[in-house]
Amino acid sequence: MASSGKKKTTMAKLTRESRLRERRLDKQARKDARKRAAAGSPGGPSDALTGQTDESAQPDAGQPSREGAVPVLTDA
Repeated sequence: MASSGKKKTTMAKLTRESRLRERRLDKQARKDARKRAAAGSPGGPSDALTGQTDESAQPDAGQPSREGAVPVLTDA
């Protein structure tokens, strides 16, 4: 008997398969990013004398910029 042209796969199965493919792609992208990060900075640059990395050696490292800050006025 000849097969009919009707689609046998349900939409639920197609949805599950597409979600699985997307999760696999996301996982592979995260894995590749970790590999690139590990290969790009094998410990990071550091100052041999002080033991500080370049980022921690900066006085404002991790601090937000104060260029647009409004000064607080106090009553004296």
